Amino acid sequence: MTFQIQAVTIFGKQPGQVHTVPFNPGGLNIVTGDSRRGKSALLTIIDYCLASSDYPVKSGKVREYVSTFAITLVKPGEQLFVARRAPEAKKGVSAVLCILSQTPGSPPPPLEELRFVTPRDVAKDLLSDFCGIDRNIRVPAVGRATLIAPSVRHALFFCFQAQNEIANEDVLFHSQGEEWRPNTIRGVIPYFLGATDREQALLRSRLRLARRDLSDHEAKLAAASNLAPATGQAQALLTEAIEAHLLPPTTGGESNAEGVLHLLREALLQRGPQPGPYGLDDPLTELRAHRAELRGQASRARVRIAELKTTLAENGDFTDQANEQRARLATLGLLKRDPEASGIAQCPVCDSPVRSAAATAIALTTDLLHLQGDLHSIGRNTPAIERMISIEESQLQELHSELARNQEEINEVSAASRTLDQEPDDVRRAAIVQGRISLYLDTVAQLSVGPRMEDRTEELRTRIAELETLLSEDLQGDRLTSFLSLINQEIRKKAQELALEHSGSLIRLDVNRLTVVADTIEGPVPLKDMGSGDNHLGYHVATLLSLHEWFAENDNPVPGVLILDQPSQVYFPPDHVGEEVLESDDRILLLNIFKAIHRTLRRLDGKLQVIVMEHADLEDPAFSDYVVHRWRRSDGQALVPAAWIPPEAD
Repeated sequence: MTFQIQAVTIFGKQPGQVHTVPFNPGGLNIVTGDSRRGKSALLTIIDYCLASSDYPVKSGKVREYVSTFAITLVKPGEQLFVARRAPEAKKGVSAVLCILSQTPGSPPPPLEELRFVTPRDVAKDLLSDFCGIDRNIRVPAVGRATLIAPSVRHALFFCFQAQNEIANEDVLFHSQGEEWRPNTIRGVIPYFLGATDREQALLRSRLRLARRDLSDHEAKLAAASNLAPATGQAQALLTEAIEAHLLPPTTGGESNAEGVLHLLREALLQRGPQPGPYGLDDPLTELRAHRAELRGQASRARVRIAELKTTLAENGDFTDQANEQRARLATLGLLKRDPEASGIAQCPVCDSPVRSAAATAIALTTDLLHLQGDLHSIGRNTPAIERMISIEESQLQELHSELARNQEEINEVSAASRTLDQEPDDVRRAAIVQGRISLYLDTVAQLSVGPRMEDRTEELRTRIAELETLLSEDLQGDRLTSFLSLINQEIRKKAQELALEHSGSLIRLDVNRLTVVADTIEGPVPLKDMGSGDNHLGYHVATLLSLHEWFAENDNPVPGVLILDQPSQVYFPPDHVGEEVLESDDRILLLNIFKAIHRTLRRLDGKLQVIVMEHADLEDPAFSDYVVHRWRRSDGQALVPAAWIPPEAD
């Protein structure tokens, strides 16, 4: 079983200042009161203590007078105390937490006994363990080629509904409106619903690693191919060997990888510079001249490509216009010709001869034939032009690759020249070049074991095929569809109990769009189109209660906590202040929300805790019997005790 919230504790900035706000696990807890009494801060404090990467507590008295926040987490037979310092002025979020395992029922320890030594990432892992999350699981990230390790931070998507989320028509889950969060939520939903098990995740992880290994091996095999051009570094080393008189100048024509490696091995076997008439020109001058030639070829290739594309575009324009003209001239086919009357045209309607049209029709028909011939010629030329463009673009790409190798060779020769210029002794210069060649050959020694690499590649392909076969039998998609179907039934049932619009239609949770959709005979209706704010509130509550029923009944690793911040806001004007009084109809609608919560809590029998922060204060037993804290200005009650605040600041 996962955890619930036993208490929220705050420590003031003065010695001895501590205030604990207790909650009842397994039931409904309502915190009501006036505005700006710290109710909404409860959610952000819990979020912050659960290893948040930022500081969600809003500005106000809580930030001003609190030095440390803490929460007490409980589950059967276990209790965990988690504390975290508030950020100091002009400093970043506290990167360490205090996590203590306590005997169940223990009170929060004094502030001076707390030791903040647990890094946030470690604390997140410990809290994930306490939540029951398997930290060996990895799930694919939607939209990115990475894997996600589900944590307690991801589980909170389904546990919190902040004041700007509880009735939001555009977002359904906590922090869904933040950048990158929607894809993360989509990625972890199958895991938290139980559609992804550990074996499936391991298979997917192995498949991803095998595909990466295969890609690496194929790249190495391509580099090892005898037909592959030598790298710029290899060509530069060959030039250095010739310049150091380790090889004769006539060996400089090699360009493929295997030929250059063979010559470098020969240079490495020489015992010093060889005697002979070595008259090698400055290699940098030759390389730069070759670069200029390559750049000229690339420029000419780009011009040819531009001209061919212009011709192709002109052909296309001509073809469009010519086809339009041909379509007009084709109406000549309507004129019939009487072979007994020397081809005189006949009217297509009454079959009477039209002598005056014969000459014109013959001329136009001739033009039509010429036009069809032109179109046929262009039609034959167009594929040829496209092939020429493709050939030119391929040659341009090869020139770009050769330019890159040339630049690499220039860089290598320049660096080597600066080193060798400091060595006047030919023997020492040759030794330095041989050392560089030796290092290079050691680095690329694996290129000589092509057959072994090919065997490894085949092995990886076999492994990938086996993993894909296993995953082809994976029922995750079917499981997710089945689980969502059952959850959707509960959402619809609750929507009908709340008398929400479209509740008579099929209701479904769309995990791709992260919203609720009603399937009506007019088409799908998403949450944002479902009427007024009380409908948005109702579907939020119905969806989250249904999800928590699923989590609890299937022992899924999501905290058994649902925190709702001010659900009554949809029934009040945006600028309301002071004590809230609901109209009769709105009061009934709000009570229906709390009755739906009670039905779920009775069904789960202690496996879910609901905490509601509310401005309204209803006298109905469904509400008043579950108020655990009432913070009013009239009696000085608030999250931050009045004694902590100097009189002049109150």
